[in-house]
Amino acid sequence: MTEARTCRDLGQVIDAVIDQAGPDIVLALPLGLGKANHVVNGLFERVAADRSLSLKILTALTLERPVPRSELERRFLEPIAGRFFDGYPELKYAAALRSGELPTNIEVHEFFLMPGRWLGNPVAQQNYHAINYTHVLDFLLDNGINVVAQLVAPRPDGSADTFSLSSNPDISADLFDARLRGRIDFMAVGQVNRELPYLEGGAERAASEFDLLLDSEDFDFPLFKTPHEPLSSADHAIGLRAASLVPDGGTLQVGIGSIGDAVIHGLLLRQRDNDIFKRLLKALGTDATVPSWRTEPFRAGLYGVSEMFTEGFLDLIEAGVLKREVDGILLHAGFFVGSPLFYEKLAGLDAAVRRKIAMMPIRFINELYHGEEEKRAARPGARFINSAMMATLLGAVVSDGLADGRVVSGVGGQYNFVAMAFALDDARSVITLPATRSRSGQTASNIRLNYGHTTIPRHLRDLVVTEYGIADLRGKSDAEVIAAMLAVADSRFQGELLEQAKSAGKIGADYKIPADQRQNLPERLAADLEPLRDAANLTAFPLGSSFTETEEELVPALHMLSEAAGSKGELARLAWHGWRAESRAAVQRNCLERMGLSRPESLRDRFYRALLLAALEEAD
Repeated sequence: MTEARTCRDLGQVIDAVIDQAGPDIVLALPLGLGKANHVVNGLFERVAADRSLSLKILTALTLERPVPRSELERRFLEPIAGRFFDGYPELKYAAALRSGELPTNIEVHEFFLMPGRWLGNPVAQQNYHAINYTHVLDFLLDNGINVVAQLVAPRPDGSADTFSLSSNPDISADLFDARLRGRIDFMAVGQVNRELPYLEGGAERAASEFDLLLDSEDFDFPLFKTPHEPLSSADHAIGLRAASLVPDGGTLQVGIGSIGDAVIHGLLLRQRDNDIFKRLLKALGTDATVPSWRTEPFRAGLYGVSEMFTEGFLDLIEAGVLKREVDGILLHAGFFVGSPLFYEKLAGLDAAVRRKIAMMPIRFINELYHGEEEKRAARPGARFINSAMMATLLGAVVSDGLADGRVVSGVGGQYNFVAMAFALDDARSVITLPATRSRSGQTASNIRLNYGHTTIPRHLRDLVVTEYGIADLRGKSDAEVIAAMLAVADSRFQGELLEQAKSAGKIGADYKIPADQRQNLPERLAADLEPLRDAANLTAFPLGSSFTETEEELVPALHMLSEAAGSKGELARLAWHGWRAESRAAVQRNCLERMGLSRPESLRDRFYRALLLAALEEAD
């Protein structure tokens, strides 16, 4: 390892990589935000043009701008592209892979896919690697990587003695440490980006650890931004229930997505509006029989240890919920990618608060067996809260794939956190999921008798939370588990599920679901929440968003129309509703203007206008 050489010319960087690595390049890239896009694209173009070279890319979570699936989505997305995606360099390997034009001398292997985006791509599906996040380091070492290319942040004071891996020390920090120990040798290439925030912890690396730095403002680019997801009534109910499972003085990990945001909002309500929080729980039906049920405000506060650093953690810090320090740190995290609002909040942090956020390698976050004694002492009352797509009556969890083997996303760190919940004293794994899902106008249960794919096996069943309750499964018999899961299932599916369990001999033939558990319906849930909806800010975006007020109103409606797509009957029903609701057009004038439907001229546009009016009225 030699002193880093700084270069302003991309072509010279590519020449140097090929000179040092040789003709067969095995390139490791961080997941998500940390990819050195210009370096990757330069290597891709050079190798694609020279068949004497080969390139094998090992990475995860390749970021791409969303592709509209309908005319209404196109009308919504195009005006906001500048705020979210313009200026972010498209990754050429992803475009080639998606179009089926990946050169034969280039391979792309990922261990976590952008959720749902690669289901129809056979090459991406075939080259996916099912790996726990903590095992990725060994996977990279075993594959003989010879180049690591990473986006890095320069020091704010302009000195060049250290750089920060910022958003992605997750695996890279361990790779650098492995090289320092002589376990592997590779060429370390950093692409400096002044948009990336400088964060400390394991992310801070000496400049001498890089062989080459591409450093020119010509290669700065805006960070990829993810739009906020709207929260439904089901999300809010799940978040409130999950927030009641977190003990004061404990340890918190929360996953990404609308339910993760709902959990954060529930914790904020518990702290700031405790009376409303308790009244909401009472309205939803008490879960006080769960041993770890908690409702008091936070006095000792929480410590955060989460592989993903979401913007909700900043809200928890501001509210005094996340205030229990471990070695002077409030939050240890492994990676981040977020919304424009998240980056604004991060940039505006007081320097003293910023130093209390440490970006760390994923082995520090997700496992105990490095520094176990210290971690056990630091992580009392841990609650690892993660979302799933489905769960079975016997407590198995489906989070990353389908029954036919296609991968939706990836295992990531979910298994690690579930296993850690069983290894730590007073720790619990909390799996959250809506009781149902809708597609093509049809509603299906997310709780099944069984399913052809499993992410978390049933022998690691613990707490499962739906909008209808908390199923405490740990240490229970199969029959007790089935009864608990039936209690949190949607009542439209309880009867069929019960009969399936009886037919399999897994629950008593005379078992009946208690009457107070047979009212698990969306209408009942909405009615339970309605009296306190405004006071508790149970809106689609309670933590804020980077959308305009009009766009915030449109997002849930478009989500509803997306669920109806593919069902001619449901679309016809919505269109008829919309035509009958034309009198409300004046109220929705801003939304109609934003979507270019205020003065429809064609029959098609009149149809879209009717659909939108109906969805705006019906959306949660």
